[in-house]
Amino acid sequence: MSEVMTIGIAGGTGSGKTTLLKRIVKQFSGDISVVYYDNYYKAHYELPYEERAKLNYDHPDAFDTDLVIDHINKLKSGQSVQCPVYDYKIHNRGTETVEIKPSKVIIVEGILVFHDPRLRDLMDIKIFVDTDADVRILRRIMRDVQQRGRNLESVVNQYLTTVKPMHEQFVEPTKRYADIIVLDGGYNLVALDMIMQRIQNHVEKPELVNEEAD
Repeated sequence: MSEVMTIGIAGGTGSGKTTLLKRIVKQFSGDISVVYYDNYYKAHYELPYEERAKLNYDHPDAFDTDLVIDHINKLKSGQSVQCPVYDYKIHNRGTETVEIKPSKVIIVEGILVFHDPRLRDLMDIKIFVDTDADVRILRRIMRDVQQRGRNLESVVNQYLTTVKPMHEQFVEPTKRYADIIVLDGGYNLVALDMIMQRIQNHVEKPELVNEEAD
């Protein structure tokens, strides 16, 4: 198998990371494995729903980064992993897992994937999606209300108390680690074409074959 390329896609909530990712996956499908950082929120089975809803999910400590790093290393070595699945409606990790199979390209997507230097060091290309804050909050409201079963008041309250301050403290500073800064995510066709070409070049590289001497 040829060398595995690992790409990180970071950026604030509602910045367009998922749109960018979907366009890449649509183009390369079977050649890409996707690791969603949000699925690695720490489990809190010991807490009732009311207490889980109060937790700060935008702080680096909310994530099981050690498990993410372990899974990426296994994927890079050709092993499949069992990824946890996070349920936003109950603010907790579900009991089922999803298998992620190894491939030529691994993409790690999430707001804080550039925060931990151990995770950054595993990435060959680091992409930061940068979008205006007003656009991001509107996208966040629509997503959480329509897809995650939240009410408007809870979404706005969470944004003001944790999302916005954590973005300013932890997410925005990681922009300096990016190799590529993409304005407005998957809608930036010029940046998207450049990224697609880089992935295409890697995917088309011939596989390495161990040749024995005669």
